[in-house]
Amino acid sequence: MEIIFITSIAIIAYTYFGYPLILMVFSNLFATSVKKKDITPMVSIIVSAYNEEKNIEAKVANLLGLDYPRDKMEIIVGSDGSTDETYRIIKKLAEENKIRYTVAFQRIGKPAMINKMAKDARGEIFVFADARQKFDRNAVKELVKCFADTEVGAVSGELIIQDKDTGAGQGIGLYWGYEKLLRKMESSIGSMLGATGAIYAIRKDLFRYLPENIILDDIFTPMNAIMLNKRAIFEPAAKAYDVVSETTGKEFIRKVRTLVGNFQIFGLFPEAFHPFKSPIAFQLFSHKFLRLFVFYLLVLTLVSNIFILNRGVIFVLALFLQVIFYIAAFLGYSLEKSGAKLSGVSRAFFIPYEFCALNLAAVVALRMHLSGGMQVTWEK
Repeated sequence: MEIIFITSIAIIAYTYFGYPLILMVFSNLFATSVKKKDITPMVSIIVSAYNEEKNIEAKVANLLGLDYPRDKMEIIVGSDGSTDETYRIIKKLAEENKIRYTVAFQRIGKPAMINKMAKDARGEIFVFADARQKFDRNAVKELVKCFADTEVGAVSGELIIQDKDTGAGQGIGLYWGYEKLLRKMESSIGSMLGATGAIYAIRKDLFRYLPENIILDDIFTPMNAIMLNKRAIFEPAAKAYDVVSETTGKEFIRKVRTLVGNFQIFGLFPEAFHPFKSPIAFQLFSHKFLRLFVFYLLVLTLVSNIFILNRGVIFVLALFLQVIFYIAAFLGYSLEKSGAKLSGVSRAFFIPYEFCALNLAAVVALRMHLSGGMQVTWEK
């Protein structure tokens, strides 16, 4: 049991602390800069929308206000079987602002909708965006600068999470900051593993039509560029802004979907794990694969710890710290459910709560993946 305990802790520690430390060393020793220049190739901004009547007009206005030559930028918005006013709003905006639009009167899913828009897109660079998030005025310009480097195939912008004063926001904001740090370091030594769905870009000649059942277009698309020996990089100067989900429960549903998508990506790109064929094998295993099994390691750590309490005070202390951690997570859950106002120390309870929720999401995701996955068409 002692071996199980030590091994479990070691793998968890490596996943969350050891791997980032290795990245930190590598990024300081082997960083490869991106040769950026102010260039203005033709850009196609592609937005797939489903029932976004509350957001789509503001999104188009935001894109029209970008600091990028209007004659070098086409905006294509698609309504994917929307049952609200989204299609009519898009049609009106197209007539008034000379944007292009595509419509599917029956729901076909985001991947099929993206394929439909990409088929006729004229840009040298495809920029993908969601309907809700707002772009910084210089976002597209900053994305495009990176493509002056011929080694760069795909670029992800940075998503800034706002309104972190909620309980969910405290945990999610910290988690997202950690994720962005990893992406930045991975990008500096080669390639990041996935883009931010709200703002990312790829060269047209590297874009591959999406399988219609793909869940994570923002990983599938950069992965194609990486496996063609091009870099997929993170550009923090290209910013988009979003508001955090109201509750950890809503974020949990999103996380389950993302992790089901990760399992799907593993099946589509098995060669990405091959250390002699893939430039990201080490990152993929350490960052994405191990994370999916942390929940089981946490259970093994707790159970094995109970059986070795008589082997020294250090094991008693380890169990005590675990119990305190899970009590704090439960308090975070209870505070969110009660709707209590947060202040000071109470916000800290959402960090262990969020950690536990996100790792539990991996268990649900594996079960869903094994039972057939998830539909690409989903209700928010």
